[in-house]
Amino acid sequence: MQVHQFIALTLSVAVLAGCETDRPVTAPVPVAAPDNTVEGTVVGDDRTAMEAAVDGGAGASAAAPATEAPAGGVAINPNAPDSYVVKRGDTLWGIAKVFLRDPWFWPEIWQVNPQIQNPHLIYPGDTLRLVYIEGRPTIMLQRGDAARVLPRVRSQPLEGAITTIPYETVAAFMSKPSVLAKEQIATAPYVLATRDMHVIMADGDTLYARGFTSPVELGTHYNVVRVGDALRDPDDNRIVGYDGIFTGAGHVTRDGDPVTLMMTESARETEAGDKLFAGGVDVPLDFIPSPPKVKTSGSIMAVSNGVTVIGQYEVVVINRGAADGLAPGNVLAVYQAGEVIPDNANKGFFNSMTRLHSQKVRLPDERTGTFMVFKTFDHLSYGLIMEATNVIRVADRVENP
Repeated sequence: MQVHQFIALTLSVAVLAGCETDRPVTAPVPVAAPDNTVEGTVVGDDRTAMEAAVDGGAGASAAAPATEAPAGGVAINPNAPDSYVVKRGDTLWGIAKVFLRDPWFWPEIWQVNPQIQNPHLIYPGDTLRLVYIEGRPTIMLQRGDAARVLPRVRSQPLEGAITTIPYETVAAFMSKPSVLAKEQIATAPYVLATRDMHVIMADGDTLYARGFTSPVELGTHYNVVRVGDALRDPDDNRIVGYDGIFTGAGHVTRDGDPVTLMMTESARETEAGDKLFAGGVDVPLDFIPSPPKVKTSGSIMAVSNGVTVIGQYEVVVINRGAADGLAPGNVLAVYQAGEVIPDNANKGFFNSMTRLHSQKVRLPDERTGTFMVFKTFDHLSYGLIMEATNVIRVADRVENP
């Protein structure tokens, strides 16, 4: 073991910059670092952290009780490994779920080595170690290249840092948004006309577009989305967004004003004024899970693919946004509203009359899942259902966890 590596790891006491939760965290006193020659234990041969955590029963639905840290108050899962090697396909949420009962408390146990370049980022091959400092659980980072005992020649470029939530799921929704905020509609480029004034487009047809806020590149792919019916906040009936209807897709063949695109897909008629959205994600996905800093109560307004029963990693839209204090990375609990039922429990001679005049009782709300915000607008937010322990539907409530 090299001396400078040992010293660097023993000084791993800096709290992750910019990460705050509702519970204050004090910087722990450094202790002797674990042996660098041990790379860590991979949880499951080919499973990602999320798959391993779900298979192992981690999370709020686990049968075994989580253990509470004596001083920090952060619940560690009883089956949490001493170390974990990050793999391709992992997300920060999945890794946090391996170690914690409530993944959004990750910032409270995450420590970084100030001597490591980009210490806030985690890459495949890195090792995360669970240690205790003065009785408090701490996750420490050991870079993959620093953990190797034998020199190796890399045959591929270094992989990108893992994201908090799955990139592919977010990218698919952002390029074909099924709900459009007013801000998106105002800034998105739009269809000016179609060649020969075709309404029903086919592969190879041409359309012209304007309203680009930056120079376009040849070959760039765009999806065409129609602005549909208004979406109203169920709490106050104000318009917070509009339905987004996918009509087709194409790529840029000529720049200028207007820009020329060739259609590669057509789902329905394309009209002047339809909006264009580029593929990929235009928002950072390296945020840290955290509870909202303000009291939040809202509801699910829409789901990306129109399903009636919402499951894990479905994109949903809620009626709260930046104006309500939400930010990317905020975690909310999902609740199913309790039914209102008559109290017919009394039995006897007057039972039939009792039923006619029985008291109405509202059953308690039941938690059904966990939601994380990844994009906010003024009055609505996009997010993912990170966990679903029961059926989740449109109109279910979201509140602080």
